[in-house]
Amino acid sequence: MTAAQEKPATPQSPTVDSGDSGDSGDSGDSGDSGDSVLSYLSGFGNHHSTEAVPGALPVGRNSPQKAPLGLYAEQISGTAFTAPRRMNRRTWVYRQLPSAAHSAFVPIGPGDLRAAPLREVPLNPNRLRWDPPPAPATPTDFVEGLFTIAANGDVEAQTGIAIHQYTATKSMTDRYFVNADGEMLLVPESGILLLRTELGVLRVSPGEIAVVPRGLRWGVALPDGHARGYVMENYGAMLTLPELGPLGANGLANHRDFLAPMAAFDDIAGTVEVVQKYGGALWAAEYDHSPLDVVAWHGNYHPYKYDLSRFMVIGTISFDHPDPSIFTVLTSPSEVPGTANADFVIFPPRWLVGEDTFRPPWFHRNIMTEFMGLVRGVYDAKADGFVPGGASLHNSFTAHGPDATTYHQASNRELVPQKIENTLAFMFETRLPLRLTSAAASAAHRQPDYDAVWQGFTKDFTG
Repeated sequence: MTAAQEKPATPQSPTVDSGDSGDSGDSGDSGDSGDSVLSYLSGFGNHHSTEAVPGALPVGRNSPQKAPLGLYAEQISGTAFTAPRRMNRRTWVYRQLPSAAHSAFVPIGPGDLRAAPLREVPLNPNRLRWDPPPAPATPTDFVEGLFTIAANGDVEAQTGIAIHQYTATKSMTDRYFVNADGEMLLVPESGILLLRTELGVLRVSPGEIAVVPRGLRWGVALPDGHARGYVMENYGAMLTLPELGPLGANGLANHRDFLAPMAAFDDIAGTVEVVQKYGGALWAAEYDHSPLDVVAWHGNYHPYKYDLSRFMVIGTISFDHPDPSIFTVLTSPSEVPGTANADFVIFPPRWLVGEDTFRPPWFHRNIMTEFMGLVRGVYDAKADGFVPGGASLHNSFTAHGPDATTYHQASNRELVPQKIENTLAFMFETRLPLRLTSAAASAAHRQPDYDAVWQGFTKDFTG
């Protein structure tokens, strides 16, 4: 795959299947100049077909008596076999060795990675904010650099989420990761991630996101030599596009802008380590081959990436500030209609034109819990203290809103059309309160004086 990730013309490179990919999306490009060496398959939830070597995909059946080219057929099921067709997710892969060909997994230390249910510290009703996490003192790969901030629900009951940050300074070499607990939504803030997965390669830059489904093996290379960002680990229903309701057929994130990898594979021998997250703990096993040995695949259970600049922002063209739900990119539904297990929401560059309107987010108390991060620029509700790589947490019904400086500026400015530029904030929103890990509660980069941003208000009632 090392050849495939940079040289698409080689025999192991991603190539479009010329066979039965009738419902596959068109190939696409995210616009990132680094992607000029990679091709993708477009469409959210599409059934794709792709082979890195011509003839590797069987025709007319999934599991022939002998798979082509001496490969092994294997199905990866992301949903129950009997899930409704519109929700069913599975992919057939054709690989050099069965994924069952490995030794036993043994437990290893979890580092700073934790899972729900958390009971390390009491549930905290305070407003909380952190500076960017410090760089690791020693070379650290993506898995080693995961730091859990908070979680809710129960990993074994497959409900809720965990929120992590990562700081990494070395690529995963002869080491791979698989998460059986939940899918992982990655939000890079600094440094490119090269995600080398069983189904191909995704290059993900700051300003893009990627989602890696449960049960898939993958590794992370760092073209820039370092990377920092955020992770939402979703234990619940798979992320999907939100319903558009009265917006109609178009708007927000469009299906065609989500990109899946083309088939690419490793053909190497030698001992490698596969680290598996299972039941909240980390386990490791030695393989005598790379787990990224899939030569061809077809299905709709696959990793994908999305360029957040493609998001079609919706907003008021009259007055008042709409609810932030209009900024939802992806949602994990719950059994309660309209109440998400988790939402991924962004606040990108946009025009503000509301007349006689307080334009930043208003003061509010919300039954949903809000975790915020910043990829670049300044968030329009906070003048100071919230910086790229930092984070804030406002738990259920915790009062929050613009800081005093932002409030006074927005209350007195001339209401001409205003373009918010060079900014990208996001929110992980979830229906349950988030419990902190003890490490996040006591972290040196947690800001002890966050409440002070709301101390500059005066009582101006004129009654």
